[in-house]
Amino acid sequence: MLITPEYLFASVSGITPAFLKAKGIAALVLDVDDTLTAHGSQELAAEVKDWLEQLRAAGVQLMIVSNNTKARVSPFAARLGLPFVSMACKPLTFGLAAARRRFGVPRHAMAIVGDQLFTDRLAASLYGVRALIVTPRGGAARRDIRFKRKLEQPFLRRYYRKGGKLL
Repeated sequence: MLITPEYLFASVSGITPAFLKAKGIAALVLDVDDTLTAHGSQELAAEVKDWLEQLRAAGVQLMIVSNNTKARVSPFAARLGLPFVSMACKPLTFGLAAARRRFGVPRHAMAIVGDQLFTDRLAASLYGVRALIVTPRGGAARRDIRFKRKLEQPFLRRYYRKGGKLL
């Protein structure tokens, strides 16, 4: 299904190098807001910093691909030492295509890590890569995000009905 999650994680730290290796994933596209940090924040939790270091040590290629502006994404990516694509227009696939070209990997070796089904999961489906969906990070969401979260509920229920588990 285009929007129903394939994998659902409680946090990014649940996405281990062993999991990625078992799935043949060598490169990760990372969303920022509500995935790596709270919406609009430049702060990064110690858990996420440690996770990024584990992935780097395992040789996983990392790149931020965000729908947000360069002014928002650039300082965040610079602090992490990661390349980025801003204004990615997910669920359109332009940002994912740009990332894959820079990674130099086939689609089957790339996945997106994100928190939204209608942007991250749908973009992954349309581009033909896997989506590793995480429980949203951060505090109270904006009104438009709260509305999308309600619309996501039937797809999350379908995931669990089909035997999916929170990893």
